[in-house]
Formats: sequence, C-alpha cells, structure tokens
Amino acid sequence: MNAMPPPIPLIPTNAPFTVAQRAWLNGFLSGLYGPGATTAAPAPMVEAEEFPWHDPALSLTERQALAEGRPLARRLMAAMAQLDCGQCGHLCETYSQALAEGRETSASLCVPGGKETMRALKALLADAPAVAAPALVSVAAEPKGRAVVVTKSHRLTGSGSDKDVRHVVLDLSDSGLTYLPGDSLGLAAPNDPALVDGCIAALGLSGEELVPCPDGQMRPLRDAFGSHLAIARPLDRTTDLLAMAASNPAQAKALRALSDGDDDAAPQDGDLLDLLSVFDSARPPVADLARSLPALQPRLYSIASAPDAAPGEVHLCVSVVRDTRRGRARAGVASGFLGDRAIGHGPVMAHVQSSHFRLPDDPSTPIIMVGPGTGIAPFRAFLQHRAVHAQRGRAWLFFGDRTRADDFLYRPELEAWLADGTLARLDLAFSRDQKAKLYVQDRMIEAADDLWRWLQDGAYFYVCGDATRMARDVDAALRRIAMRQGKLSEHQAQDWIVALARQGRYRRDVY
Repeated sequence: MNAMPPPIPLIPTNAPFTVAQRAWLNGFLSGLYGPGATTAAPAPMVEAEEFPWHDPALSLTERQALAEGRPLARRLMAAMAQLDCGQCGHLCETYSQALAEGRETSASLCVPGGKETMRALKALLADAPAVAAPALVSVAAEPKGRAVVVTKSHRLTGSGSDKDVRHVVLDLSDSGLTYLPGDSLGLAAPNDPALVDGCIAALGLSGEELVPCPDGQMRPLRDAFGSHLAIARPLDRTTDLLAMAASNPAQAKALRALSDGDDDAAPQDGDLLDLLSVFDSARPPVADLARSLPALQPRLYSIASAPDAAPGEVHLCVSVVRDTRRGRARAGVASGFLGDRAIGHGPVMAHVQSSHFRLPDDPSTPIIMVGPGTGIAPFRAFLQHRAVHAQRGRAWLFFGDRTRADDFLYRPELEAWLADGTLARLDLAFSRDQKAKLYVQDRMIEAADDLWRWLQDGAYFYVCGDATRMARDVDAALRRIAMRQGKLSEHQAQDWIVALARQGRYRRDVY
C-alpha cells in the first residue's frame, strides 16, 4: 500500500498576518510540502558565498551596485553578462578571478556582454593595483569531449520566415556520451573554410607555417585557423598587436580605438579577415598573431530531446545566424556549420554539460514552461520524457515566435501532446500575426489567475531563451502576477520570487 503524502499546511485565516503575508507564506509552504518536496533530513548547512548580481536579467548598473565594496574579482564578475555560456573559456566567476590575478589579460572575452562589458572591465582593471601575472607552463591539453556525427539538419521554419531554424540530429552511438533532459551539448564546430582561406591569403602565406595553439601544440596555420583559434572574433590583444605592427600611423590609431571599444571605431564586429583587409600595413609575425587569438571554444546548445525517446541520438534546435556586412556573407561559427556544412563533414567533438535545469523528482508535480523561439528546446525534451514514461503531471507551455504559419516550431508534436494529455495547456503568442505585437509575457498576464493557482499548487516555473529582453520581461510579469493575484507589495513579490528560486521552483536557462 502506497503511503499517502502529508497534507500541505496552510496559514489559518485567523492567524496574525495580513492577506498578503498569508499568501506569501502559503506559497512558501506549498513549495516545502507540496509535490516534489523531500521529507529527508536536511543536510548540514554549509555557508556559501552569494552572488546577488549573478542574474542576466539585471542591467550592468544594477549588477555593479550589488557588487559595490566587494573584492576586485567580484566587481569584475558583476560587469560580465552572467550567462556562464563558456564562450570565454571560463565561467563568469573564473574569468573574473583570472583577470584579477593577472592570469588572463584580455578584457574582451565576454561575448554576450560585448563592448559594454569590455569597457567596464577595463575601467575596473585600470583603477586596480598592477598584478604580476604568474608564470604559465604550457601543457598539451587533451581534446574535450567525444567524437559525434551530425546526421540530420532540416529546416523547421517555413519558406515565408526570415529565420532559418534547424532541427539537428547527432549520432551518439559510438561516443559513450549520455545526458538527461535539461542538459546542454557543447559542440566544437570548426571555422568557415572560406574565412580561413581569406585570412591566409590576406597574410600572403601558404597555410603550412607552424604556429602555436592554446593547448601548447604547434600546428600548420590552416589547421590552427580552421579548428583551434577564434578568427571570427579577434580580441583586444589582437588589435593591440596589429596596432604595434602597423606601419601606417592612421591605421595604428584606428586599431587602438578598436582596442579601447570606441563607439565610432571601425570596422565594427569585425573578424580577422576584416582587420587584415582594412589594416593592410599591420602584419605582425604570424606566430605572434596566433598567440593573440583566443582558443576556439565549443558552443553550448540546450538539448531538445530525451534519451529514452531518441536512443543513441541527441537533438538540437538551432537558429542559424546569418548576416551580410561589408559586402561579405557571414554566419555564426557553430550555427553556420550546423546549417550549411555539417552533413557529410565527418566527426566533430562534443561534450555534455550537466544542468540544474531539471524536471521535478515527483512526476506528478505541475510544471509551467516559458520558451519562445528556440527556447522550446529543453521543453521538447521534458515533454518527450513525460510522454515516453506516460507521466501525466500537469504541464503548461507558453510558446511564441513571429508567425503561426512559418514559425510554429514542432507544431505537430505539441498538438499531439496536447491531445493525449502530456501537455495540459498550450498558450501561444505570435507577435506578427496581429497589428499589436503579442509576446509570451502578455499571455502570462492574460492567464494570471490560473497561473497563480498552479504556483500555489506547487508548480515549478521554467524559462528558456533570450536573457536580455524575454527573460527580464517574463520575470517582471511573474512579479506583477504575484502582486495582483497574490495581493503582495512590490517588495513582498520580489521576496516571493527569491523564495521560489531558492526552493528550486524557478529555474532559468537563458542565453
């Protein structure tokens, strides 16, 4: 006979609390005693340092205010984008520590933070006492990950969409890689061969010249540019090197402006070929040029499949980044590879990055998922997992994009899950299908009464997608619902959201 779960305690109406306080406490108790709550004895408390600025929904000014008075490394961390995306080769905390200790010299590694972060980091470092960089010993590194093969890359968006979103399938059968719903896949995609060829030609070299790579190995220039060095986004130390090598004073001055992050410096968002083409008098020794370039880092993608539903495979939902600048077509390093060149390329290295972004332990726990655009990826994995295991805990998805006709990603699957009960509710927001733009946060406000009831029933709340706008707007909508439906003050609503996160019931996978 199965043991019945204990009832969720509620604050009596005659208790000495206001309506708002009672609502907040009932929500807190729901998280502690509701579905998915553990009855195990609590582990001993270990006091951990808190990073209140480690929230990508906060502005740079807000993050810096929260880190005021902290050690240099923490103030540097607050200036970063808080995504822990790995594009810099670090997490935000470890990158800031490396800068503070002098182990890293470039302030432009934070790709999501861009020039705003670079300028803030340089200002902080300029005001700090000089630190002698520790002596580094070059040690050959083992390649990260296992070899996998891309077997499918088909377009999900319709012909009328201005987006190229791909459903990508990778074969894991010989890799030994395993994953769980909510994990991410790091993919070591190579640079575009056309960009590699252009850079070598601009340097007037053959590509056979041996150059040092970040792992300590010497490799032919073509191999180094192709698979080991980030030539699509040179660092400030690269523009510094080119400025020192430039024989033309005007070019040297323009390169220094790029290093400083000046808004009117050109070329903006340039790759190595742009720099070599515009600044033709800047030709440092090729070995020094290679040393100035950062390592080509794996790109992280939220996994869009559940292993039991796709055995031996991992699925990704990838928006191919495309642009034309200065008369040349560009594509994202990894997204362009997956969209244009991956099929037939052969093995690439990949690794699984474990995540906190997990389904509740109790499959009967309700879940609310907000994932517009490619933010649908982990929620497809969640729903696949629940469907294959016939788990019928209530699931509610907010999905949105531009148009229903061309941008309704995974529509047949979502509608099938809605029909069979895997998905209890599906709220859609297509921003361009009506005169006034409509977004997922607007649908949340429309469904505020039901959403608040689900949360009071112990639902977990998940958000995946854009950190700078969508996640911030969703957070604001959630706070507004807590204030209106929960009768909380603004301060109480914020405390309630913090409590929700600390209970593990508010989880974000944003980028």
